Amino acid sequence: MITLIVGTNRPGSDTRQIARHVEQLYAELRVPLRVIDLAELPPEIFSPTAYAEKPAAFQRFSDAVLQAAGLVVITPEYNGSFPGVLKYFIDMLKFPESFEHRPVCFIGLAAGVWGGLRSVEQLQQIFGYRNAHLHPQRVFLPQIHSLLDDAGRLKDPELVQRLRRQAEGFVDFVERLQRIQLRAIR
Repeated sequence: MITLIVGTNRPGSDTRQIARHVEQLYAELRVPLRVIDLAELPPEIFSPTAYAEKPAAFQRFSDAVLQAAGLVVITPEYNGSFPGVLKYFIDMLKFPESFEHRPVCFIGLAAGVWGGLRSVEQLQQIFGYRNAHLHPQRVFLPQIHSLLDDAGRLKDPELVQRLRRQAEGFVDFVERLQRIQLRAIR
């Protein structure tokens, strides 16, 4: 199962709109997909005591990462970086097993012309540090407000196709890595 992380807790975010597109693409590929929406994080996770003892309500979020064959991270760019809640979420996950040898791919979006390039590159450094396998095909969605219609759907079929190609490539990437890891165990 692939786990998709909606990398912001901002209400009504464009990130969540893009996540819906990605969910649909994985459904078309018949690949099980679980969604972690950071807007649903339990408030008690933000208590300073959560560093020492994770609240029980956080377990489903942690399990979704630990049980994932691969992770899709969709992140907006806020102030030249990714949202603080995403960094906090990463910090709350078990170390090192949450990302160790786990395939990860990235989708960035932003109001500016670079489409979340900075946020994705910063996340790649973090996930690389944590020994994740980084899928090289990233998707950037610049000037996001002009790309969505009133219903929150992407207007440009080329961008939808780019997301589809990434999903297909990522599924193949995950399957290949699983086969390699299986051979290494034997």
